[in-house]
Amino acid sequence: MSSPDLIKPTSARTPILTVRDLCIDFWVDGVWYPAVVDSSFEIAPGEVLAIVGESGSGKSTTAMALLGLLPKNSHTRGSVTLGDNQLVNASSRTLRRVRGQEISMIFQEPMTALNPVYTVGFQIAEVLRNHSAMSPARARVRALELLKIVEIPDPDRRIDSYPHELSGGQRQRVMIAQALALDPKLLVADEPTTALDVTVQAEILRLMRNLKDRVDAGILLITHDMGVVADMADRIMVMKDGKVVESGTSHQVFKTPQDEYTIQLLEAVPHLGGAIKDGGTTTESRAAHSVGIDAVGADIVVSMKDVAVEYPKRGRNPAFRAVDKFNLDIQQGEVVGLVGESGSGKTTIGRALVGLLPFVEGEATVVGTNMVGVHKKDLRTVRRNVSFVFQDPGSSLNPRLPVGESIGEPLLLHGLAKGKDLSNRVEALLDQVHLARAMRNRYPHELSGGQRQRVGIARSLALQPKLLIADEPTSALDVSVQAKVLDLFQELQREQGFACLFISHDLAVVEMLARRIAVLRHGELVEVGSREEILTNPQHDYTRRLLSAVPVPDPDEQRRRREERDAIIAAGIGVDDDETVFGTDSHAADAITGVSVQADKPNDGRAGQAGS
Repeated sequence: MSSPDLIKPTSARTPILTVRDLCIDFWVDGVWYPAVVDSSFEIAPGEVLAIVGESGSGKSTTAMALLGLLPKNSHTRGSVTLGDNQLVNASSRTLRRVRGQEISMIFQEPMTALNPVYTVGFQIAEVLRNHSAMSPARARVRALELLKIVEIPDPDRRIDSYPHELSGGQRQRVMIAQALALDPKLLVADEPTTALDVTVQAEILRLMRNLKDRVDAGILLITHDMGVVADMADRIMVMKDGKVVESGTSHQVFKTPQDEYTIQLLEAVPHLGGAIKDGGTTTESRAAHSVGIDAVGADIVVSMKDVAVEYPKRGRNPAFRAVDKFNLDIQQGEVVGLVGESGSGKTTIGRALVGLLPFVEGEATVVGTNMVGVHKKDLRTVRRNVSFVFQDPGSSLNPRLPVGESIGEPLLLHGLAKGKDLSNRVEALLDQVHLARAMRNRYPHELSGGQRQRVGIARSLALQPKLLIADEPTSALDVSVQAKVLDLFQELQREQGFACLFISHDLAVVEMLARRIAVLRHGELVEVGSREEILTNPQHDYTRRLLSAVPVPDPDEQRRRREERDAIIAAGIGVDDDETVFGTDSHAADAITGVSVQADKPNDGRAGQAGS
C-alpha cells in the first residue's frame, strides 16, 4: 500500500490534478487551527480517487480548496496544479475561467447551492452561456438534454420549476446536470448521492462512470457511503483529523486495510444481507425479537386499509393523489421499514399519519383515532402519541434555542412539565441518548451532525410516544456516526417498545432495524412481507430492481452486482413503459457530450409530486 505522503494514480498518464503538501488552517478566536495537514495526491485522466473519513476529517475542505471556495479566515499553503494553472492563491479571473470549464463540483446540499429565485432550467443554461457563445434557445435545448440524462421526471415541465418545487433527489439531479454541462476535465463530487434513493443513485454512478470514460475526466469523490466507494473508486485516501492515514487501490483498502481507523470505518458499514446470513443471531435480531413484535394479540397502533392521500388543490393546480389503495398495519413494539424511490410517497404517508396531509379515502386509524376527516381538536391527541425524527436535524431544530429548550418544548406545550421537573426530564432525555447534560446549553450549530440527530431523537421521545416515524434519520451521517445512532435507536426501541415506521432508501439500514418491510412505488404498495421474504425471495420485479441497485462495500461483489443490474435493466425487468432508463453506455455517453437524447421517455411526473 502506498505511502500517505503522496497518493499516486494507478495510470502512468500525465495527471490532470497534482496536489503537493497542501496545508489549510482556519483562524478562529485568535488561534490558527489546522484542518488539512500535508496532503499530497494526483488524479490521472479517467481515474476516480475517493476521499473517505468522518465529518471534520478535512474531506470537503480539501475539495473547496481546489476551487478557491474557502472562507476568508482560511490560509492555504502548498501547491494545487490543474493543467497549466496553479490554483493556490490564484487570481479571481483564473478561478472564474477554471470553474465549470475545467473543474466542476457537485455540492452535498443542493437546496443551498441552487438559487431559489430562478428556475432550474435557467440556472443550467446560465452555466452554458457564461462559458460559451450560446444563444438562450440553444442553451435551453442543452439544459433539457441534461435534465433527461439525469432522469428528471417530466423534464419538459420540470425545466421551468423552481428548486423548492422539486424533491431532494430531484434537486440533486439538477446539481449534477449543472456540473456536467461543460464536460469538465475534473469533477469534484462532494457526497453526490446522499439524497438519492438506491436506483437513482445507481444510475447517477453509472452516468459518472460514462463521463470519465467518454471524455477522459478524472473524479475526486468525497463520500461516507462505502458502497459508493466500492462501486466507483480506483484509489482511496482515508483521512482523519486532517491527515491522510492510509491510501491505496480500492482492492487494497477494502481487502487488506492497515490502519486501525480504516478497519473501524469498514466495520461500521451495514452490509445488506448481513443480519439474515447470521441466522437471526445478531444483536439487531435479538433486539427486534425482545420487544415482542411477533406476539399474538399485540395492540394495533396504526391501521391503514385502502387509504388514499392527496395534496390539496392550489390555484390552477388540481388536487394530486400521491398515495392510493395503501394497506399497512403496525403493531405495538414493531418496526416496519418503508422503502421506495424518491417521489414514491414514503414521506407523504408519514405526514398523513400525523395529520399534515389528509386521508381522503379508505380507513386509517392512528393510536385509536380515525384520521379520515379528523377534526383539529382530535389531532392534538394524535400528536401527543406520535413523534417524528426528521432527516435533517439541523433544519428541524430552532437555531435560536439551546438544544435543551428544544428537547423540553413538547413537554412544556402539552403542559406535562415545567420548572425543575422540566429541567430534570430534559437531563434524563439527554442521558438516554448518551449526550452530556452540559450540552443542553449549546445551540444546534455548535453540535456535530450525529449529536444534532441525537437531540432530534431525544425531542421525539420526550412525550413517550406510542408511534415514532423516522424519516431518513441517518442518510446524511458518516458510517461510524450512523452506526452509533442506529445502535442508540435499537436500544431505545427495545427499552420503550414504541411502534416505528422507519422510512429509508438504505435497505441495509432497514434490514438491521425492521422485521417487516413494505415496498412503495408511485404511491402504490407493491409488496410487503417479513425481512427475510423481501430480501431473499422478492416477488415483485420492482423489488428485485431495488435490491440489485444497493451498493455493497466490496469492489469484487459490487462489480458482479453491477453486471447483474445492467442485465436487469437491459431486460426491462421492473421498468414500466412510462419510465426513463438509460440505454447502453455509449448512448448515455453520447448524450453527455452533446448528442440529443431521442429515446428517453419521461414518466408521468408522479415521482416529482409525491413529496418523498
